Amino acid sequence: MVKIGCCGFPVNLKRYVEAFSVVELQQTFYDPPEPKTALKWREQVPPYFEFTLKAWQLITHAPSSPTYKKLRRPIPEEKQKRYGFFRPTAEVMAAWEKTKEIASLVKARIIIFQSPASFEPSRENKNNMRQFFSRLDRHQFLLGWEARGKWLEEDIREICQELDLIDVVDPFQRLPLTGRLRYFRLHGLTGYRYRYSDQDLDKIISWIKEAKEVYVMFNNVYMFDDALRLKESLREKIKE
Repeated sequence: MVKIGCCGFPVNLKRYVEAFSVVELQQTFYDPPEPKTALKWREQVPPYFEFTLKAWQLITHAPSSPTYKKLRRPIPEEKQKRYGFFRPTAEVMAAWEKTKEIASLVKARIIIFQSPASFEPSRENKNNMRQFFSRLDRHQFLLGWEARGKWLEEDIREICQELDLIDVVDPFQRLPLTGRLRYFRLHGLTGYRYRYSDQDLDKIISWIKEAKEVYVMFNNVYMFDDALRLKESLREKIKE
């Protein structure tokens, strides 16, 4: 099973749904929408359409992250050390509950936790992850972790296997270390403004062929066009 889509909506909803059957919600990372908004999203798409989503940044990122500027309610100074980095605090667990609520309303299957490069592989951070994920009521959700920064492959493999997490990767950086389900997030070889070449798409297809189930989610300026090109190229390869 191959699902191709974008991280966020680069075009209006109607046009997007005509082209793809999955999207990764980004608003849930910056500041989750109101429940009625999430319900509206679900009602506006066909039953077969799938939402995945990024977990709220209050779980993964410290308040010093510039992404916190998009919060509707800023974090009080005296509470900032209680947020981010999977800290085992009531505030982080409340952020999970809000993430879970929106995921349930849009009938998501997969929730992605993207940690920043500043979240280093220290003993404290690893223990935080263990405490956080061991306390979750996962329901039907599959959980993925996109590690960034100085994490070694053996650390990533150990954490993903121990905590039953999908190893979320940009395959041009490295390939997944564990699990049968592949979740690719394509950030651009040289950054967000990168346009994928035909040769790049051929590489992606070669990785797709090695997987039993794979999500390919583009996260670059040209994400809509690149995802469409991959979809068409894959269709042609199958015909061959």
